[in-house]
Parts: sequence; structure tokens; C-alpha cells
Amino acid sequence: MPILVFLIVLSFVFYIFYKIKYVRSKRPAERSWLSAKSSIALGLFVGLFGINQLFLFQTTVTYIVSAIFIIMGSMSVWAGIKAYKFYLPHAAKEAQEN
Repeated sequence: MPILVFLIVLSFVFYIFYKIKYVRSKRPAERSWLSAKSSIALGLFVGLFGINQLFLFQTTVTYIVSAIFIIMGSMSVWAGIKAYKFYLPHAAKEAQEN
């Protein structure tokens, strides 16, 4: 499925983008906020990769590994969203002060 491949590549590009911004940032709240965004992108990458594998191969091992990838990716997205919501006001306050 070409759309899944596009989304996988796009989420990986966003992960790299946010990690570069994380390294270049000097403010602690902004760094935590960017780390949460990169966690969401990495979780999407892993989850979409697991979904893509379901379409490519139809073996029992693939189903097990894909399920693990999908579960781990969704947990990473969920934790990233919670961290994003927590650090967003702190990062906005920190940016307003500077």
C-alpha cells in the first residue's frame, strides 16, 4: 500500500525534524515539548510499520510481530500526547518570558 509507505516515511521525517530541533533548543520546557512531539512521530512510525507488515506477509510470526509493533507504537503515541498536553503551557510561558 503506497499510502502507508508515504505515511511511514513522513512520520520518520517528522521524528528526525523534531529531534534536530530538540538538540538545537536551549530552553528546558521547550526541549521536553519537542521530545513529546518526536515521541508521537516515532510511535506513528512504529505503528504504521506494523500495519504495513500485515499487508505484506501473512504468517503467524508476522501477525505476532506486527501486533507488538502496533501496541508499542500506540503506547508511544498515547504517552507523547499526554506529555505534549502537559508541556505545552510550560513551553508557551517559557517562550513568552524570553
